[in-house]
Amino acid sequence: MQRAARMKREVEMFARDPPPGVSCWSKGDKLDELEAQILGAEGTPYHGGVFKLEIQVTERYPFQPPKVRFVTPIYHPNIDDGGRICLDILKMPPKGGWKPSLNVSTVLTSIQLLMAEPNPDDPLMTDISNEFKFNRPLYLENAKRWTEKHAMDNTAGNSGPSTSSTSGKENNPQSSENTESSGEDSESEEVRRAPAPPGVNRLKKRPALSTKSAGKKQCT
Repeated sequence: MQRAARMKREVEMFARDPPPGVSCWSKGDKLDELEAQILGAEGTPYHGGVFKLEIQVTERYPFQPPKVRFVTPIYHPNIDDGGRICLDILKMPPKGGWKPSLNVSTVLTSIQLLMAEPNPDDPLMTDISNEFKFNRPLYLENAKRWTEKHAMDNTAGNSGPSTSSTSGKENNPQSSENTESSGEDSESEEVRRAPAPPGVNRLKKRPALSTKSAGKKQCT
């Protein structure tokens, strides 16, 4: 009962006053299953991306941290290819820093900070950590490519009105002849043939990234 009342307040707080670049809501009517989004911050290789997360509120919350994972793939030293996150406050003491005074908002803003400031000394992905430490330009290039591939295309496809509706006359030769004989319909045909508006090129297919998995290490 205590957990349900607290989660209701937390979800209402997110709806009323969300942290900058972070949003969170309940999954259906379940207050123990949440969904969240974090916007990639400016000045990071994740800028412009929308990263989706899943949150499972445990039975012992707030005395136990929630379970959080990335749904959107992200190229990051502290986040593995299954979306698991190596973050101090997601673990119980003595190894972790979770406290009952913390909440889901604190967790998401901490993850947002981790995205901007990775911790290469406690990685889940050792290969990415080594890139971050010893070949920063390559890390930035790869992280930006992953962001473009996984965190931008999903939003670009919904950025405008649907263009799937077409006139049945285009599939009927006889109707097509009638269209050409009408000045008004001919003008409509010219509109249909007008160049596509700017922004459509955002949907063009990007080159596939390498599927080679980076080396993994369990964070402590």
